[in-house]
Amino acid sequence: AVVSTQSTGKEEEFANYLKYLLYWKDPKYAKFLKYPQCLQLLELLQEPRFRDELINVPCTRFIQSQQMQHWSHHFRRRANLVNNSTVKKEGEDKQEQKVEPQA
Repeated sequence: AVVSTQSTGKEEEFANYLKYLLYWKDPKYAKFLKYPQCLQLLELLQEPRFRDELINVPCTRFIQSQQMQHWSHHFRRRANLVNNSTVKKEGEDKQEQKVEPQA
């Protein structure tokens, strides 16, 4: 059975709050987000059907696992990029030290 809170008015209040949060999509605010992919979830939460599905435990577990996989991949990739750029920079610094000034 689908549980609905629409009759209590709380669903409408929550939906209005979710609409209010859309201001985070504005680039002047979005640049402060540590996890900008949350904006996609905010978009999905605008849909009553999506919110209704969140009572379904397998659905929420799937969303959670997908998000965790995304973060894991993102942070691993970011760490690799940082490490590679650090190694490259160190190599460039060593080459600059080997270059002798021309007289």
